[in-house]
Amino acid sequence: MDWGNLLFGVQGRINRAKFWLAVLVYFVVSVVVGVIGFASGSETLAQTLSSLVSLVTFISGIFVGIKRLHDRDKSGWWLLIFYIVPGVLMGIGAVIAFFALAEESAGAGTIGFLFVAAGLAVLIWAFVELGCLRGTVGPNKYGPDPLAPEQVPAMR
Repeated sequence: MDWGNLLFGVQGRINRAKFWLAVLVYFVVSVVVGVIGFASGSETLAQTLSSLVSLVTFISGIFVGIKRLHDRDKSGWWLLIFYIVPGVLMGIGAVIAFFALAEESAGAGTIGFLFVAAGLAVLIWAFVELGCLRGTVGPNKYGPDPLAPEQVPAMR
């Protein structure tokens, strides 16, 4: 397996198993860095390592998400919806709910809740789209099916 292409390439397609393998790698690396930071006793080192790993994981996650969307025959630009829209919707909902609590307005609180629920719905959609649904069967415009058996040239 080409780990560099899996974690940092944008060309081609990856199936669900490789997507979840990348998620597992991110989790394990984060835990190891957390343990190293804690064991070092240096809060500065722990924060620096954590920030660096978070940045690398975020960038790699974009690449992995793009390839996963390619497997679903969708453009990588869909990641903008999955990364930005939930935060915006939940942020708006939280602000509306905060002001609704301050003014004791039940109607505004309901609207705030609906924004938060819409943000959660987009997150659930992203989870299902990236992690649960099978990719396009056969080749698509992004490459061959990663689950298709490899074609071995016939010997003469």
